[in-house]
Amino acid sequence: MYFLLLALPLQEIGGVTDIEEIPKLKCKKEIEMRKLFLCTALVLFMMTGMAQATLTTIGTVDYRGGTYKLIWEDNNNGESVIWLDYKNAKASWQTQVDWASSLNTSLRVTWYDGVTVDWGGSSWRLPNTVDGVEKYGFEGPDGNGNYNYTAGYNLSNSEMGHLYYEALDNLGFFDTSGNGFQPGWGLNNKGDFGNLAVSWYWSGTEYADAPSAAWYFSMGEGAQDNFNKSNNAYGLAVRSGQVSVSSVPVPGAMILLGAGLLWVAGLGRKNRRDV
Repeated sequence: MYFLLLALPLQEIGGVTDIEEIPKLKCKKEIEMRKLFLCTALVLFMMTGMAQATLTTIGTVDYRGGTYKLIWEDNNNGESVIWLDYKNAKASWQTQVDWASSLNTSLRVTWYDGVTVDWGGSSWRLPNTVDGVEKYGFEGPDGNGNYNYTAGYNLSNSEMGHLYYEALDNLGFFDTSGNGFQPGWGLNNKGDFGNLAVSWYWSGTEYADAPSAAWYFSMGEGAQDNFNKSNNAYGLAVRSGQVSVSSVPVPGAMILLGAGLLWVAGLGRKNRRDV
């Protein structure tokens, strides 16, 4: 609704077709109040969108000469996890497993003000995937929220699948009816992530039916499959942890929202002076 309002020229709102022909628009205050209404609608729309977010940047780490975000996902299939926004170069499965484990002693963490984290004995690792006999599908969960397949598309029960489909709200190459090239597919939404690659990432879960293979996930098309461990794919690290926030972190979008509210308030004060 808000976009429809914002798309209308000012003269057309409320049936007005020519601002000079309508006697009711004599006072400058009436014009400014219409602008105020439209700006308020936009602000409310922005607030509604932000209220639905599930990812929050809560700190940073210094690592290998750079600074990288720590991004909290408060509910990944019932678990609170923290993602490291770092892309480890393509390597074999075992190399990526060892890399993720090494992060437990190689990261210097800086939490944002008001943030505390209880790791609960967890360690940095590669993301988990639900293992099972390989069965391809694309239809998503059944009416009870269960998946009847382990490989393919629209799988959100793995940690990377949940990040891609649920937290970041991306679409897979196939829709749930099996139609390829569905409109909008791909890693179009990255949220606070700045280093996600449109490529394959290893999970930390081995494929039980074939010890030489492990599960991996494509951040390019939303696909999940298993692969021989000797092949190369990127590494993405995650860690379970309970997060407490006593003050809300202020991302860039919130700063813009604050500026918009100040501008709206300024319009209101200007209206009172002009009347």
